[in-house]
Formats: sequence, C-alpha cells, structure tokens
Amino acid sequence: MIYLDNAATTSPKPEIVIKEVNRALRHYSANPGRGGHSPSLAAAKAVFQTRSLVKDFFHASSEENVIFTSGCTHSLNTVIKGVLKQGDHVVISSLEHNAVLRPLYQLSQQGKIRYSIAKVTVGDDDATIDAFRSAINQHTRMLICTHASNVFGVRLPVERLCALAHSYGILFCLDAAQSAGVLDIDLAADGYDYVCCAGHKGLYGPAGIGLLLLNGGAPIAPLIEGGTGSESANLLMPDFYPDRLESGTLNIPGICGLGGGIRFIGQRGVNKIAEHEMRLIRMLYRNLSDTDRILLYTPQPDLSVSAPVLSFNIEGADSETVSEYLNRHGVAVRAGLHCAPTAHESMGTVDSGTVRIAPSVFTTEHDIRLLLNAVKNFIHSS
Repeated sequence: MIYLDNAATTSPKPEIVIKEVNRALRHYSANPGRGGHSPSLAAAKAVFQTRSLVKDFFHASSEENVIFTSGCTHSLNTVIKGVLKQGDHVVISSLEHNAVLRPLYQLSQQGKIRYSIAKVTVGDDDATIDAFRSAINQHTRMLICTHASNVFGVRLPVERLCALAHSYGILFCLDAAQSAGVLDIDLAADGYDYVCCAGHKGLYGPAGIGLLLLNGGAPIAPLIEGGTGSESANLLMPDFYPDRLESGTLNIPGICGLGGGIRFIGQRGVNKIAEHEMRLIRMLYRNLSDTDRILLYTPQPDLSVSAPVLSFNIEGADSETVSEYLNRHGVAVRAGLHCAPTAHESMGTVDSGTVRIAPSVFTTEHDIRLLLNAVKNFIHSS
C-alpha cells in the first residue's frame, strides 16, 4: 500500500521512534515526578530530555514553556478556553480546522465570546493581512491562525499576522498542526505567543502526543485539573508551568517517541524534508494539470507560498468514490472535508470535498507515478 495520507498522520514511523517507544515501555513505566525512587527519577529524566529537545528545536525560551498534551486539538482548546474571557473577540482565518472552529463556536453559542473569520486571498498576502486588520475591533483579544491549510496547503503570512496582532496589543496563537517538522518555526525570532503542534504528523511521533509552546502571552487557566506531583496540599492548581497544564500521568511512550521523531528530523533537516516533499507535490501538480477532467484549486505549489499538501477532484466523480477506487488499487489518500468546512467553503468545494495528497520523507517519485497511473485509470474507466 502506498500511503499518501501523511497530513492526517505520518506513516511509516522512523525506526528511532519505534525504538524510543519500546524503550519507554520497557524502562520508563514508573510515574515521573510522583516519587523519589529510581524508576520514577529515570522516567522524569527521559521526559525532561524530550522537553529539552523540543525547546531547542523550536527555540523556546525554557523547558518550562514546553507543555505536553494529547494532541494539537488539546493544545488549541487549552489556549482558547484557558485564555479567552467573557466579552472577548477573536479573529481567525477562513482556512481553519474544526479544532479551532468548534471550541470558538461553542463559546460563542454560550454568549461568552465572539469571533470573526478573515478571508484568505490565495496568492495575495497583503489582501489577507487587510482582511484580518479589518476584522479587529476594540474587544479583539486574540488572532488564531493556521500556519498552512490542512486541505490545500496554502501558507498564511503568519509572521506578518503575528506582528499585526502585537501592534494592536493582541495575542497570537499559531496552529502548527500541518507545519511543525516541515516549515521552520522559531519562537524567539517570530514572537508567537502560543504554538500548538501535533506530535504524530510532521514531527513523526506516535499518536496521542502533542505540544503547546508558550512564549509570553497571557496566563492560561488549566483545561484539566488534577494531580501534578507538586504542591499536593493545595487544592488549586500550581501557578507555574509546565505543572499548571499537565495534570495526571504523562504519556511517557508518546513523549519518548516524539523525542525520537525530533532527533530524526534534526538528522535529516527540516528544509531538506520540505524540499523533498514539495518536489513530489510539484511533480504531481504538473502531471495532474495536464490530465483531462482534473480540477485543481491553487496555483502550482511552492514552498514560499504553500506546504506540501495538494487537493484535487475529478470532474463528474465524488471525492469519496475516487478515494475508494485508489484504496482498492493500493493507494491510501484522504477524501471529504478534512474537518475544515470553511476552507472548503472558501474554495467552493464544500459539497464535493476533495481528494487530498500529502507525501512524507519516505515517499518516492515511484509512489507518485503509481498514484498518477491509478488516477488516469479511474478517469478512463468512468
């Protein structure tokens, strides 16, 4: 099976990730920070080592500002529900994932906050910036923005949007689910207040692990409250990070596996991985653009304007039907709305969805050629 659904979860995982998960299960089953015995201390040391790797990888200010979560959705909900207060207003882009849309919608239905959606103009960053600026009002507390669309790969001018937010005294939260490990993210240089990452995508970790990176910004109220191993006599959560946002037993195998993924990326190089994946996407785009009945929704991808993700449709065919055909012929892709309805609304594909292709560091040109042959065979047979 040729796996091209890496925008959902990368597969296969690097051997170092598998080894680190296995090592954690064998040697770090004790609870870190919950005892003074050697097994607990060994587990705590392993967790700290990954925390330090993450700090260096993203240029965070300290290990304390690296928070482990269950995934990017958990991280985004922690920021949204832990920072926003009654009467706040939020501006998001038209390409956001439901991990942003749904918690904001829930809070708005409860009458707690309001939010506006700024239209992303593909190929015109100035127009996108103007749309965000126009949506800001006196109650705006935060801008939340995806680094790159999980459906169309479109990169947003997040560095400029962060600067815009700060010029108004507004917080900025970056959804890096689709970009961490593929596009450079530098907290020290770019100044994002909060960065939310999935561990199981471009960082090549296992499922069930994510990151929330803090870089100043407003304090966050805990989404979950419970034991931390610190200040146990106090019925209030600790007021220091990471304990404040890490209740309960940590996912040690996931954390160690994530550490393995970051080591793997460090050895390969983020830029080299991105260039490899984009070369395959550009190859795919060129061939699809020369194929009858193929519908494409963005200009030819380039790393300056997009992440290595591509969506297409076949005229007269439902995206799910195409996906099912490709699966029967040994190619795994994603079809439908990809949990991002407003992104599809902005591209006119909300009724049809799209077929999404996302390569990984392990994808080859041969894989893309086999995909293209399968697509052409579908067209000829339908």
